[in-house]
Amino acid sequence: MRDVIIIGSGPAAGTAAIYTARADLKPVVVASQVEVGGELMNTTEVENYPGFPEAVMGPDLMTKMQQQAERFETEVVYDDAAELDLAGPIKKVTLGSGDVLEARSVIFATGSAYRKLNLPREDELSGHGISWCATCDGFFFRDKTIAVVGGGDSAMEEATFLTKFASKVYIVHRRDEFRASKIMQQRAFDNEKIEVIWNSEIAEIQGASGLTGVVLNDTVTGEKRELALDGLFVAIGNDPRTHLVHDKLELTSEGTIAVEGRSSRTSVPGVFAAGDVIDPTYRQAVTAAASGTVAALDAEHYIAALGDVEPALAAV
Repeated sequence: MRDVIIIGSGPAAGTAAIYTARADLKPVVVASQVEVGGELMNTTEVENYPGFPEAVMGPDLMTKMQQQAERFETEVVYDDAAELDLAGPIKKVTLGSGDVLEARSVIFATGSAYRKLNLPREDELSGHGISWCATCDGFFFRDKTIAVVGGGDSAMEEATFLTKFASKVYIVHRRDEFRASKIMQQRAFDNEKIEVIWNSEIAEIQGASGLTGVVLNDTVTGEKRELALDGLFVAIGNDPRTHLVHDKLELTSEGTIAVEGRSSRTSVPGVFAAGDVIDPTYRQAVTAAASGTVAALDAEHYIAALGDVEPALAAV
């Protein structure tokens, strides 16, 4: 029997592990067989995470975070959570191997996944010209020509933000009108660096070691043409990884896990959620880490309230 099981391995899960381990709750982290470390494992230089003035590679940051958690006796299990039983005081997590872990609390921090174009070379060139986060990678495209794919508020926001760095920003949209709010559209239309390419979708990604351009397909005429680019930002949405808790936890209209106010408390006592899985708006490594701290402290106080554990003082 454990005090806490943490499901996930990104910044939220890693921070939750550090805090619960330092509180002597001896957490076990179910880190997955394949996607250990979350989305930051697909990121190159991270320049906006506090404490790294010279930047840090995404995989290095997650490795250091895991090592820090393990230093305080966090157990890491390299397997996938296949089924959850969250009802009652004892929570059960069935792993892909068939093993069952039991604990008095669970922190669910499985993050979210960016929607992809599902084209050849897309994964290969991730971090080498292709990105899903303007605030993370926009700085690397100073005075470059880039394109943003999408038609919603996120695409408008990313394109407008990227004009701070790029010399030219195309917005590629498969229809002849955006679904973004009028104010966000107008900001894009008013920016002289932005040019909209209507009725177009990306048919092919070009480049060997780095992105050099794309092939556009006209959705009306079927005509194809090449567009030279230094960077491509995909802004067609993201999906929180909540499939394990459908019909088990209350979800919001946006598909994220519902929590009480600024806490991490879900609709089931003893189950806490943190990171992108509860955040449809910011989705940054540092906000996920902060959310993991909240979940750890909430879990610690929950365990203490059960009567046989004294809450440790949270270290600053």
